[in-house]
Amino acid sequence: MLKNCRIGNICFFVKDVARTEAFYRDVMGLEIQQMGDDGSGNDWIMIAIENNIELIFFKGDSRPGTTPILVFDLKEGLIDDVIEGLAQKGASIVTPVSHAPGGWSAEFADPDGHQFSVYQSVEMPRRK
Repeated sequence: MLKNCRIGNICFFVKDVARTEAFYRDVMGLEIQQMGDDGSGNDWIMIAIENNIELIFFKGDSRPGTTPILVFDLKEGLIDDVIEGLAQKGASIVTPVSHAPGGWSAEFADPDGHQFSVYQSVEMPRRK
């Protein structure tokens, strides 16, 4: 199901996006790659690091167990089919396929409740 993909993003939920941006830019010396609004009024930032991995910070509840979330970038396959396949094999779907910055995402959980996400670029079709 997910063997032909890579870890593309690690997502964090933070209470204050501006404070997070200042920390990663001013304290850690990292360059903010992108900033935006996810459509629900919540700001977010993205920081590219080595090996084409991006750290993405969304405003949200940052209690333990909700962050970070590993994001699998789909290089082939359709996100709807991948999520349906995971559900059929017993994965708990936490968030169904929905709009994400630049594409589509969905979250699922393993048997211990650890959450993972799959992401598909808007350039790839969602259904055959």
